[in-house]
Amino acid sequence: MTVAPEPAPSDRDADATDAPTVADVVVALPTPAPGAAVGPAPRLARSRLRLADGHQVGVAVAGRGVPLVVVHGFAAEGILYAQTLARLVGMGFKVVAIDSPGHGATDPLGPLERFPAYVGLLERTLDELGLRRYVLAGHSMGGRLVTELAARRPAPTVGLVLVNAIVGGGWDRTAQLLRYAPPGYALLGAMLAADAALSLPVVTDPRQATKLARLIVPVGANHVRRPWRLVGPFQAIARARPSVTALDLVREAGTVTVVVHGDRDGAVPWRWGRDAARRLGADLVVVHGAGHSWLLRDPETFPAIMAELVSGRLGHAIEKACGDLGVAFGGDPALVDAAFCEPGARIVALTPEGGGGRRHGGAPRYRWTSHPAASAP
Repeated sequence: MTVAPEPAPSDRDADATDAPTVADVVVALPTPAPGAAVGPAPRLARSRLRLADGHQVGVAVAGRGVPLVVVHGFAAEGILYAQTLARLVGMGFKVVAIDSPGHGATDPLGPLERFPAYVGLLERTLDELGLRRYVLAGHSMGGRLVTELAARRPAPTVGLVLVNAIVGGGWDRTAQLLRYAPPGYALLGAMLAADAALSLPVVTDPRQATKLARLIVPVGANHVRRPWRLVGPFQAIARARPSVTALDLVREAGTVTVVVHGDRDGAVPWRWGRDAARRLGADLVVVHGAGHSWLLRDPETFPAIMAELVSGRLGHAIEKACGDLGVAFGGDPALVDAAFCEPGARIVALTPEGGGGRRHGGAPRYRWTSHPAASAP
């Protein structure tokens, strides 16, 4: 597929103190290839939300429909997933990407705050945005955050999607060992950095590599200028309690969960994802030939997987939630939007006008195998 490169996102000062009520940056996705389903160009609008306690949080929003809350991995931020996320809008989702503390436009927490404080900030953000119910999705560290949130608040969680998440018995055992061998974290960090660098398809798809570089380079430069912002999240992950406690709570609550994991992930091996899926009673999707940062390398694969998931257990859970609220999934986006948001919700002002979106702009680069909960390998 050949597409025109998207415009580079505008620079913004992550330390600005003014809290806008509407989007301050908009990233427009390229025109889809001939023959693809076409709608108004989707937009991912970035804003800085000031919470009641004064903490400022970076939020990116696109579309109208069932809220799909997405949390990024360590040293990333929501805007890095812009291409992938905007492709989900055409499926009937309101995509809400939230920057974690110390990342993107979100203020850091204290350098010694424990992981529950990070979960608590995400919880307060969703409350102050005015979301009544939502599907949660998280990549890597973000997968751990949304798992803990789903365990803490099962009622509003319609479904949970974990992408190469740092959860499961394998991760817990490794994290425990690394506490006694801290240099191992440097090796893990180097592996993640190498994986992110290799996610640029310089040889196979130079256009995509250029578009992705426009997003990655400013994020990396920001970390180089202010590396101390990552100290808090790093130590919070290192000292976090075992994830299996949260996984067990999610399963007990009956939350429909899907684990999506690349089988070439050297930092978070796919067998750890398989372990998490078994513990959760979750469906498992194995993405073949995919490393840790495959979401960035190809913006088409995850939307294609989600299109498959909404025809299965996850889709049934979403349809039930819509029915409980008196609307239909895939129906009038404005009605679905209103049903899933509190009256006068702050997120309404952050949602850009127009941009119904499209489903996919081309064929997925990766293949995947889906295993229902009862038949996971």
